[in-house]
Amino acid sequence: MVSKKKSSTKKKTAKSAPKKSASGSKKKLELKKKLELKKKLELKKKLDLKKKLDLKKKLELKKKLELKKKLELKKKLELKKKLELKKKLELKKKLELKKKLELKKKLDLKKKLELKKQLDLKKKLELQKNLEKKAREAAVKALKRQREIEKRAAAAAKAQLLKEKKKEAIRVAKERAKLKADQIAERLALRAAKEQEKQAIKAAREAEKAAKLAAREAERLAEIEANRKPVAPPKPPIIKGVMQDGITPTKEFNFEFLLSQREMLIAERRNLLGQADRLESEANAIVENSEMGDVQFDDEGGEGDTMVVERERDLTLSASARQTVEEIDDALKRIETGDYGYSGRSGLPIPRERLKALPWTTELVQERAGGIGSY
Repeated sequence: MVSKKKSSTKKKTAKSAPKKSASGSKKKLELKKKLELKKKLELKKKLDLKKKLDLKKKLELKKKLELKKKLELKKKLELKKKLELKKKLELKKKLELKKKLELKKKLDLKKKLELKKQLDLKKKLELQKNLEKKAREAAVKALKRQREIEKRAAAAAKAQLLKEKKKEAIRVAKERAKLKADQIAERLALRAAKEQEKQAIKAAREAEKAAKLAAREAERLAEIEANRKPVAPPKPPIIKGVMQDGITPTKEFNFEFLLSQREMLIAERRNLLGQADRLESEANAIVENSEMGDVQFDDEGGEGDTMVVERERDLTLSASARQTVEEIDDALKRIETGDYGYSGRSGLPIPRERLKALPWTTELVQERAGGIGSY
């Protein structure tokens, strides 16, 4: 339709315009057609190029997608391989750990068995040592017993030998003493004459010595008179309280202290009396045994001297115990009268520590050492 319209318009223009203009317009139309055709071709080329570019882009996009899929698939495969490898490694580790545990169990069992063997061996050795030790101890005891028996036999033989030697020595001593007595008698007879000559000289010397002694005695008496000690000062008064239960308390010593001291003194008195009676009984038993038995008290037998010494010792200890009992009785009387705990010399109070250590004492430590009150 368009082409028909154009042709109709061209015909009209061609009829109306002159021939020159008709050729020019014809050229213009041709040129215009060429331009339009050229534009169409260019547009077509552009469209084709655009299509090609779009197609190329689609192909590239498709390739990229395919490549991306391939990469993802590859990654999945690699990840799968890694997981499988990881599982294999974990399985391998588990197997190795299991092997190690089994090996450790075997080693522990082996160690336990070895330790048990060592303990059994140690027990056997200890048992063997104990048996050997007991055997040695038994042998040592037997040897000691044998040695003791031998020692006793040797001691008995030695005692017998000593006794015989002693008898022989006494006999020889008696003979020597007799011989010596004869010699002394002869010497005395010889000296008698010399003594008569010396008596005159001795008498003169004795007279001179007597004079010197008299002079020295006079000097000593004068010195004693000059160094005579002063008279002891009067004792301080004792402040006494009211008697209670046979105890008279004082300012320095209260009722409780005196009561404890009295109990201590009574207990000590009981012990000392028992000791004295026991010692006297032992001494009397020694006398009875000596009277009943065949005990020699001559030069050849020393047993009598030993028994006498033991008896004298027992009697001395008994007398000492009874003397202490008398001092305890005096102390009990002083507790009753209110004079207990004071020095008999100076009248000063004795420290409680000393009274606890020696309840019947009547003097201070300084007085025993020659200090206060030693006039």
